[in-house]
Amino acid sequence: MNFKVLVIDDERDVLDVVSYNLLKDGYQVETAGNGVEGLQKAEDFLPDLILLDIMMPDMDGIEVCRRLREQDLFDNTLIAFLTARGEDYTQVMALDYGGDDFIIKPIKPNVLKSRIRALLRRTRRIEQDPGSVITLDDLSIDLEKFEVRLDDRKIDLAKKEFLILELLMSAPGKVFSRQEIFRRIWGSDVIVGQRTIDVHIRRIREKIGDKYIKTLKGVGYKLEA
Repeated sequence: MNFKVLVIDDERDVLDVVSYNLLKDGYQVETAGNGVEGLQKAEDFLPDLILLDIMMPDMDGIEVCRRLREQDLFDNTLIAFLTARGEDYTQVMALDYGGDDFIIKPIKPNVLKSRIRALLRRTRRIEQDPGSVITLDDLSIDLEKFEVRLDDRKIDLAKKEFLILELLMSAPGKVFSRQEIFRRIWGSDVIVGQRTIDVHIRRIREKIGDKYIKTLKGVGYKLEA
């Protein structure tokens, strides 16, 4: 398959180097020099993957990602942040707003292409019956509608929060280690800060309460009634 990649970055050198190397490998490539242009290019080009810088004038990459994830059009589009910023809180925010990977600049072209191949191979959802509803007491998750309800009240979760809860609810009582959650939700090729899972779990608990998700110190998390 001839995958389509959109590169959004305000550095001309980055656009030139990345697009040159991807074109050599047979990808269809479009570029944008800022977030506003990137949003428009994304709607016109409908890429399989977007490489997105964070630090850009007028509209930063996290806001671009947030706006893309609000549109059903990009539900199956992979978004990888390509940035020089590597702080834990930046990574957590970027992934929480719908990013699929976080790649630190500078990166060698061959390494970047390897990360891209890994991203494009990755399945984007935990394998479940898409029409199923998982229920535990008064908590339910509808995989088809991408909807969580507690006491029949709709709970709004960010995408990664939903996927983590979906994973935990797929096997109540099973302990999932942080490493397994990373692998199942972000993929084994993603490098994120150690606190990423803890931050996401805390946010889920803030929305559904402390009753369901239990912490096994030094091990991981499990879901129980």
